[in-house]
Amino acid sequence: MGKDDYAKAVKLGKKDYQMRMLRGVKPTLEVLDDILPEKGTYAERPLGMVQIPIDLIVGTKNAGRSNSFSGNFMPILREGTEFAAKWSGLSTSHLEEGIHTPIKAYEYMNKFYVEEGNKRVSVMKYFEADSIRGEVTRIIPPRTQDKENKIYYEFLDFYQLAPIHYIWFSQEGNFAKLQEAVGKAPGEKWTEDDLLEFSSTYRRFAAEYKLQGGNKLKTTAGDAFLAFITLYGYTEIGGKTTSELKELIAKSWEEFELLQEQEEIELKMKPNKDKKSLLSAIFPLSAPKLKIAFIYEKTPGTSAWTYAHELGRIYLEQTFPEEVSTISYECGTQENIDALLADAIAAGCNLIFTTTPSFVQSSVKAAIANPDVRIMNCSLHTSHRYIRTYYSRMHEAKFLMGAIAGAMAENNRLLYIEDYPIYGSIANINAFALGAKMINPRIEVYLEWSARKDFDVDGKIREIDPACISGKDMMIPEEASRFFGLYHMENDHPRNLAMPICHWGKFYEQLIRTIMDGKWKSDDNAGATKAINYWWGISAGVIDVICSQRLPIGTKRLAELLKSTISSEQFNPFSGILYSQTGVAQPDPEKSLAPEEIMRMDWLAENVIGSIPKTEELKEQAEPVVRQQGVNMKGAKG
Repeated sequence: MGKDDYAKAVKLGKKDYQMRMLRGVKPTLEVLDDILPEKGTYAERPLGMVQIPIDLIVGTKNAGRSNSFSGNFMPILREGTEFAAKWSGLSTSHLEEGIHTPIKAYEYMNKFYVEEGNKRVSVMKYFEADSIRGEVTRIIPPRTQDKENKIYYEFLDFYQLAPIHYIWFSQEGNFAKLQEAVGKAPGEKWTEDDLLEFSSTYRRFAAEYKLQGGNKLKTTAGDAFLAFITLYGYTEIGGKTTSELKELIAKSWEEFELLQEQEEIELKMKPNKDKKSLLSAIFPLSAPKLKIAFIYEKTPGTSAWTYAHELGRIYLEQTFPEEVSTISYECGTQENIDALLADAIAAGCNLIFTTTPSFVQSSVKAAIANPDVRIMNCSLHTSHRYIRTYYSRMHEAKFLMGAIAGAMAENNRLLYIEDYPIYGSIANINAFALGAKMINPRIEVYLEWSARKDFDVDGKIREIDPACISGKDMMIPEEASRFFGLYHMENDHPRNLAMPICHWGKFYEQLIRTIMDGKWKSDDNAGATKAINYWWGISAGVIDVICSQRLPIGTKRLAELLKSTISSEQFNPFSGILYSQTGVAQPDPEKSLAPEEIMRMDWLAENVIGSIPKTEELKEQAEPVVRQQGVNMKGAKG
């Protein structure tokens, strides 16, 4: 009996071994010693006797026995060996009386690695046992900004309240959401009865979820379970019969499919311009009346960003005087944004633009609660199915500005001033640096952040003595200042050379037309579950550069030529071999970075002098935006 089981187990092991080899991954067990952080950087904590979920046991503590098993813990040594005899004996014991001797294991990042008892684990996995008892030591890694590390530390906090290993999440914050979803206050410990009830409810769900194909989805069973009980209620789910639970899971399957696409974004790089009749091109006869709200974080008089969007709102009213009415809300904060959204909805607005990335979460909540209201958030690399997001490809204009600056920089030094280290801003910096370097290979771009606590623009200008400075994109009404766009200093006075323009009015006009002419729904591909992000640039007429009369005619012509090639997609600013501060960022001379790579850019070009600041280095008002849209530093140096 034991020998027959061993033969079957070996077949399973060899099959798994071959499959892993074909995929180019290690065919044998993981070895904890090979993946641990540097000695002295982690802590060890004994957990005592633990009921270890069998599917979380993935390897061995050291390399000694790792090559005796395939990666699925099935044996691969031939029959007739001492190893095979011992495995067969354990198999017989399990069937006759059960395996009661606990194993010894280490837990690291909620995975388990066996120190003693590898064959016991192999036998239990072969017979598809749910768990095995073991004496466990936890290894706690140092804190990092890595997503998995953050989730693990959230798990450690949760484990203090509910000592269970079998549920896991792929998104930050979900352990706290689970605590709330089961009716527990933050920090409230679970009783033994709570743990038993949860185990029963979760395992019943997980079993049905797996049977219906949950393993084929990218999301975890924990993610799906949390969404499920949030939707239907934890107590109510616990009272369902097996057939009722099965039916409810089937009806909810589309929700689970949406979960796995949270990080997937469908970029709309150009406005939808389907051919239509001349009459409908003027304006669709069936266009609905739109009442549109714009919610700003600051006032147009104090913020260039808000002022640009306010100009866009005014442009809309002038373009569609009969079809559109608008209302604006200023000084939105994290404390009152929910109230402003509720007020706009109560006022009858059927389209709402929230114009800063920090409003994205409140926008999502309002959209879920009000499915008949279209809500759009101005942000990049934001993934959610209930709202759509929009942004401009300002890096195209910044490339042109860099080329102009490179042509004007006699001392090979430029200063670039950025505000927040968020998605999109890094691409702007690098595009400017690449544009300058294309014209002047010796150019250096000194990077400074206005959101830094210690920022002193006058001091930096005196220190660096740049030939040209790239500052805020445009002037604002309450600041009669010429320190905007691309400028250089003459006798302590700025002389403007060029200014990047984002025509938010044209952006909003084309978005409104997609609603008016019925193309809004057609942007959703049939059966698609990806989030939609409109990301338009020069080719859509929403990005441009205005040049000063002071620019030499040849420099103006150069800028126009580059703009034309970018607009016609003959040239991508991020094409060819690209070098970061620490090495090659893109090695293929025939390749251009994909839109997603530009969007998620987290490295600085080699001719940039500066670094991406950490959150604690920034002013307090930067925190909400950076929390939502902040870029992690990669390949950047001080």
